[in-house]
Amino acid sequence: MDLYIRSFLLLFALLNPFLMSIYLLDLIHDLDGKVFARVLARGSLIAASVFAIFAWSGDAIFSRYLQVNFASFQVFGGVIFLLIGLRFVFEGVHAVRGLRGPPEHIAGSIAMPFMIGPGTLSASVVVGARHPVEGAIAIIAATVTTTVILVLALKQLHDRLRTKHARLTDRYVELVGRISALLVGTFAVEMIMKGVLTWIANGQAG
Repeated sequence: MDLYIRSFLLLFALLNPFLMSIYLLDLIHDLDGKVFARVLARGSLIAASVFAIFAWSGDAIFSRYLQVNFASFQVFGGVIFLLIGLRFVFEGVHAVRGLRGPPEHIAGSIAMPFMIGPGTLSASVVVGARHPVEGAIAIIAATVTTTVILVLALKQLHDRLRTKHARLTDRYVELVGRISALLVGTFAVEMIMKGVLTWIANGQAG
């Protein structure tokens, strides 16, 4: 049971509901509670399905079928988040809105890249290696469900505060959007550095 708890915490820390709420700040601000819940649920279902596939197959999807190094995915994911972070710096909470595309594709844009990324896919591989397939899928389902519940709780808190203190909430959302650029950019550089170090280590091992 201790191993199951550690696997849950590993994936949960990488999904990070608070950080995800920052990424989704424009949707939290713009969408009605029920609409946001439906969109988030669909995006989470997509992400959980991808996590389950990687837990079952490991990184063979990259190494065996695509014949690419997983480190390349880490670097590319870092570059994507770096671009998002830069847009946060100059545009604030509205930065991601222009990257999402048409409204019907919002669920997919939540799943990728905000839930499905190098970190969470690596964690899914680790969870799949630690546990039987059924156990790994149960951990993934529990982690994603907990994350969704907490993000929805943050959305509800935002809506209540906005009703009572609309002007203050709008200023807070804008401020948090710009400050979060520091976090997004930091995580992006970390991803790129890990990818480069992994690529160098694999090259030396080869």
